[in-house]
Amino acid sequence: MTLVIVGAASPERLRDGVAAFEKAGFERIRELDGLREGDFVLGVSDGGAELLREADRRAIKYVLVHDGADDRHPGGTFERAHHRIEAGQRDELAQHLRSRVRPLITCLAFGYKNGAPADAALLIDARFLDNPYWVPELRDLSGKDVAVADYVMLQPAAGRLLDDVERIVRELVPLYQQKGRMHIVVAFGCTGGRHRSVVLASELAKRLGAAEGIDVDFVTRDID
Repeated sequence: MTLVIVGAASPERLRDGVAAFEKAGFERIRELDGLREGDFVLGVSDGGAELLREADRRAIKYVLVHDGADDRHPGGTFERAHHRIEAGQRDELAQHLRSRVRPLITCLAFGYKNGAPADAALLIDARFLDNPYWVPELRDLSGKDVAVADYVMLQPAAGRLLDDVERIVRELVPLYQQKGRMHIVVAFGCTGGRHRSVVLASELAKRLGAAEGIDVDFVTRDID
């Protein structure tokens, strides 16, 4: 089963976002009760913080998507989203999140200042690494730039961390498959979600991309 919860910056964006998932084959539901096998989408307004807390309390697994700008609801879909999208990304993401034959590993980079993502199988705090933000020539770059990646990966602790995380993920994937969980989020967090977390998530995605039998996704939640 795949449950996608969608929040949005406006009622119009919520309508269109949910419709994109319906078009991809998701069944629209209006509450958390009665879930069964299949792909489902649930739209929430006003941030959905109460519904998200209820889903967490009941250990319901979900993928959280926010469509559009920050709606400024504390603890809501923007703060906690696995995916923040614009209109042009809806259809691709909807197809990507459908129930899968092969497991999908999402290597997610996020900033703690915008809240930690919900439902990550592994959440790694990268703030122990030296921060490129404090290097003037790196501050305005991101972890997608070679200079920032080199700065982070030249720290021995970064490589050791990735070795351990890669080993753990490879060991966990078949165990999650046995439980029917086919989408696993490995989240790396740093202060702003721009430098250290992006480098680590990207490097893990490259490593896991060489493994057979799994699909890998690299997502930067807090940068374009």
